[in-house]
Amino acid sequence: MKFNPIVTAIVVIYLLIMLFIGWYSSKKITSNTDFMVAGRRLGPFLMAGTLAATEIGGGSSLGVVQQGMESHGISSAWYIITMGFAFVILTFLAPKFRAATVKTVPEYFRRRYGKSAGIITAIIMLLPLIGLTAGQFIASSVILSTMLGISYKMAVVIVAVVVTAYSIMGGLWSVTLTDFIQVFLIVIGMIIAVPFALNQAGGWGNVAANVPPETFDMFKGYDPLAVISLTIMYVATFTVGQEAVSRYYAARDGKAARQGSILAAIVNFIYAFIPAVLGIITLALMNMGRFSSEDFAAVGARYALPVLAMEVMPAVICGFLFAGIISATMSSSDSDLLGAGSIFANDIYHAVLKPDATSQQVMRVTQAVMAIVGVAAMFIALFNTSSIVNILMFCFTLRAAGAFFPYVLGHYWKGASLAGTIASLISGSIVVVYLEKFSGGVLFGVKLSQPIIPGLIVGLVFFLVFSKLFPPKNPTTELAYEED
Repeated sequence: MKFNPIVTAIVVIYLLIMLFIGWYSSKKITSNTDFMVAGRRLGPFLMAGTLAATEIGGGSSLGVVQQGMESHGISSAWYIITMGFAFVILTFLAPKFRAATVKTVPEYFRRRYGKSAGIITAIIMLLPLIGLTAGQFIASSVILSTMLGISYKMAVVIVAVVVTAYSIMGGLWSVTLTDFIQVFLIVIGMIIAVPFALNQAGGWGNVAANVPPETFDMFKGYDPLAVISLTIMYVATFTVGQEAVSRYYAARDGKAARQGSILAAIVNFIYAFIPAVLGIITLALMNMGRFSSEDFAAVGARYALPVLAMEVMPAVICGFLFAGIISATMSSSDSDLLGAGSIFANDIYHAVLKPDATSQQVMRVTQAVMAIVGVAAMFIALFNTSSIVNILMFCFTLRAAGAFFPYVLGHYWKGASLAGTIASLISGSIVVVYLEKFSGGVLFGVKLSQPIIPGLIVGLVFFLVFSKLFPPKNPTTELAYEED
């Protein structure tokens, strides 16, 4: 796209504000608990903002616009609506998550089931966070380079330095404050784009007249079974994903955790239709001959909206939209980065390598690991080594399949045991590996939209059976005490 100094200036100011927030947040950090879980002081509004921003990434913005334009129509909104369903379901679990007073998911496994369960869970959950960080760096960099007309490699360095710097400086405080601004930019930026796109099309009547009638079918791209499967996948991954569940740990209390989850769901429900509608308007403009696919051929269909925005929106408004789109991916990468550092420092360094480490030492290790992961993710993004990203992203499904039920049921069932947990972790992972790497997602002749679901079912069966066969010596849902 052509260079525009006003758009570039707005995006640069946005990036500088993110760095300032990191510096400001660093003044609030006095302990490892402050760094990892924001001192457990998040109210419902900050919690909602950071939860929504963490899960609304590039796929939930430009990806949904592309789906709405190319194939799914209005039904592309289900991609985000189902996230809202997941947050509603997690509302019932949120007070339990907060009451555990842990800092990471592996810490819960260690204190609930034993050291071996904690180590296995830490390894399973650390790898995907590195992959997710690299994947979000790649997405942010492609967006930044495409929108500002700079080289991809320069964009990678800018994104990696900014995200890593403000995340290291302020931990979850800076991530939460930047997320709050980012979710505002994402939602408002996309909303502002709608009237400009509609004006270009000559109104909603013209849009409806120039797209196929089935474009407005809510189940055109996602049938009811796919909606249910997507919701289950989100519930499972949000529940055990450090980047999401850490927000519940950081809530002021159980009530704030519950309210924040509901508010995050509302944000998703409101936002879901905006990129879908923008995709439909873009399709109408193409069918009307006012916008050509050739206009975005050089950058790909996912960037149809930014290209359209440069043509029909004032530079200032376009700059805010671009800052919002970039922030969609940055708000996910900072959480992944913090999650990776927290798990290594809390559950490998402090739990295994140096049990007598002080809070300050653990915090410094967290920051050091975040720097290492940031640099590693930057190099993966620079060389765009998709094979490495794919391997690490594959672990994203692995972490939820075997860990979900031991984590959730462990809060309620005294009979949950170490043997059941290990059996669930192993069996759930094997099923997912088979489905994703060997059968192509086909089970008994049926193509599965979410291979994680059979993994969850098998993991649950093994968890229950082995917990019954090898019950815990001291049945309880209480966690073993650990020094902070």
